[in-house]
Amino acid sequence: MSFMFEPAVYQERRSCLVERLQRAGVTSGIVLFPSNGESPINYPDNCYPFRQDSNWLYFVGLNVPDMLLVLDLSDGKSTLFANDITMDDMIWTGPMESVADLARKSGITDVRPLNAASIRVEVAIARREPVYCLPFYRTETKERLSRLSGLSPRQLEESISAELIDAVISMREIKEPREIAELEKAVAVSEAMHQALLRQIRPGWTGYEAAALVQYEAQKHGCGLSFATIATNHGETLHNHSYDYVAKDGDLVLLDAGAEVESGYAGDLTTTFPVGKCFDSRQAQIYDLLCKVFLDATSALAPGKKFIDVHRTACLSLARGLKEIGIMKGDPSMAVERGAHALFFPHGLGHMIGLDVHDMEGLGEDRVGYGKTMHRSEQFGLSSLRLAKELKAGMVHSMEPGIYFIPGLIEKWERGNAFDEFIDYNELRRWKDLGGMRMEEDWLMTPTGARRLGPAFDKSRKAIENWRSQA
Repeated sequence: MSFMFEPAVYQERRSCLVERLQRAGVTSGIVLFPSNGESPINYPDNCYPFRQDSNWLYFVGLNVPDMLLVLDLSDGKSTLFANDITMDDMIWTGPMESVADLARKSGITDVRPLNAASIRVEVAIARREPVYCLPFYRTETKERLSRLSGLSPRQLEESISAELIDAVISMREIKEPREIAELEKAVAVSEAMHQALLRQIRPGWTGYEAAALVQYEAQKHGCGLSFATIATNHGETLHNHSYDYVAKDGDLVLLDAGAEVESGYAGDLTTTFPVGKCFDSRQAQIYDLLCKVFLDATSALAPGKKFIDVHRTACLSLARGLKEIGIMKGDPSMAVERGAHALFFPHGLGHMIGLDVHDMEGLGEDRVGYGKTMHRSEQFGLSSLRLAKELKAGMVHSMEPGIYFIPGLIEKWERGNAFDEFIDYNELRRWKDLGGMRMEEDWLMTPTGARRLGPAFDKSRKAIENWRSQA
């Protein structure tokens, strides 16, 4: 992955970060931005596919391991600490650009060797200037930064700055037009991945074949996966990464998969469809309800609206629909308020998307999704909502309602007579083996409303069955 925007983009972002920190009262000190390093699988030279840190991609852009950026808050100056490859390295990697040439792509002119980083930190400490860091999601990154900076892991943890986190979130949560263009690409490839499986899966396919086709489609477009693919006939298990099944006529397949484009931006879609030519009568009823819930929820999107209220709209639509079918009973509004619907929808409606498929959650899920004034509910189901705060123009997020029949959870609730004033357990027993369905798309909030990203992709029951009839 060598994609980069023009140098001025990264210069402007770093300048904006300095300005935001200064407005927050942080006027001196240095910020340490470490890049990711290679991560060995089972011995040092056999590594996982390299994935650069997303904050690094946003502020520096260089998709190269083992670098360190020091940002001086007093004057806004950026210094890149990195080593050129050796002749021995070149035998294995081929020719590579010098660090100085790479730095110019990020708008950086001050380049120094890695072993000089500790001297720069020592100077800051001698001047009584604070050192700031973002949270560490890889222990190896913290340990490497400790060696480079001379600060202990404990000192680095104490350098994690709430003001820095808030400033980064405030910048990254609002997508620039260039970022939206990259997200459109990611969603378009993600759609191609889903449509390939829709066209081709047959009875007799294994989950491994399904997942392999999805990955092939991503790589055919020059992309990686934005997360591990879920391709399962047991959609009621929310994160089911097992491919050890054989698809048969009558099954439902839930595909949750997304592409990561060369720039690092992610798509995240979910499609549920029959292995045969059409949904059976029970599946059709639930799928039609899922489409209704999705439409009601997306119609409720608006700038200035809290996402938690959109989530509640989806929950109420679900409860009303299940009451019409006969699975739920009583007052749907009260059922949602009490949390009875969560038996069938035990997760949140969506999450932020950007350079991470769950954007910025390495900075703290609640900080990203709830902000400073909102707090996560402890109610089952609602407690899993990743995004709750007010929606702003420029935000990109998923919309992913689901309807699940989880046998173990149903049996537990029924044994305890949980919410029996809202759930008809006698009727529910007829549906307990249905599995799970989810529908997910990626949406951009605009100043006037919301816009779905990607090319047109009709997921109505009629459209899905039309795809399957051509298989």
